[in-house]
Amino acid sequence: MTVSNDNGGNGTANGNSNGHHHTARASRRPLPCGIYAPTMTFFDPSTEDLDIPTIKKHAERLVRAGLAGLVTLGSNGEAVHCTREEKVAVTRATREALDAAGFSETPIIVGTTEGSVRGTIELSKLAEQAGGDYVLLLPPSYFRAQMDEEAVYEYFVAVAEESPLPVILYNYPGAVSGIDMDSDLLIKLAEHPNIVGTKFTCGNTGKLTRVALATEAKTPWAEGSGYMAFGGMCDFTVQTLASGGSGIIAGGANVMPKVCVKVWNLYAEGKQDEAIALQKILSRGDWFLTKAAIAGTKSAIESYFGYGGFPRRPLKRLGRDKVEYIREGIKEVMEWEKKL
Repeated sequence: MTVSNDNGGNGTANGNSNGHHHTARASRRPLPCGIYAPTMTFFDPSTEDLDIPTIKKHAERLVRAGLAGLVTLGSNGEAVHCTREEKVAVTRATREALDAAGFSETPIIVGTTEGSVRGTIELSKLAEQAGGDYVLLLPPSYFRAQMDEEAVYEYFVAVAEESPLPVILYNYPGAVSGIDMDSDLLIKLAEHPNIVGTKFTCGNTGKLTRVALATEAKTPWAEGSGYMAFGGMCDFTVQTLASGGSGIIAGGANVMPKVCVKVWNLYAEGKQDEAIALQKILSRGDWFLTKAAIAGTKSAIESYFGYGGFPRRPLKRLGRDKVEYIREGIKEVMEWEKKL
């Protein structure tokens, strides 16, 4: 059995269990609806050591722009390029920056995927100690031929049983050798009380719709079960809202967080035409970042905010022509960003 076919299951998940799980952990920062950024991990351009001051400065800029929460050590955060010790340091620095800036209630989701159940549980425990509130997990994929639907299901359940932090599933086929969890599997996994959301970087709004419906996902208009159905890119923010989604975890929010928040808020306030018009501008600009990936997002931050640097090798640094191409490509959306 594979996990690559989406056949649109109509099963129901134990959404209330997820909601009760949140209330049972009184000290856990709740996940509000809205825009989240998978934050970049910044490095010294010469040594490639962690640049902790810039990591903190960036986190503060994002929350002051109105983001609902941050994700450390996701794909944009170059988690695969960082040691465990560095991952702990990044999350701790981010928590410290938010607290110092007066955003102590802003939640942090931490990418803690490792190849084994044991390793992922260990890293999830470290994430809690570093100040994380939730974990974001990809399915295991190194031994792709053995990762059928049963293996993927058992991995997530085993981690959820032992993780001190609630789990958000991360469906990103491009990062895991094409493993694409279908709606039936995601709904089945949502029955576990410590699995509280999914990030749909697959871009499949039909899948998001089915999962949000089955789990009674939280929306700007209804608390529902508390389950979070996250769109995985800002270029389908309106579509996520129309599909019953809970939020967006968007790489573009590292660059234009205010525009991302504005699109979300306009739609949530019932100003759909305005939201759709601004969504078109956001989608057009975000494509320049998506195409150029991490190096492009960092170069855009450098161009417009004066910091950003480069990814760790083996990711390439962009040439001047490419940097200028991205700067010009996002000019329209960045003019909006400056207005807000």
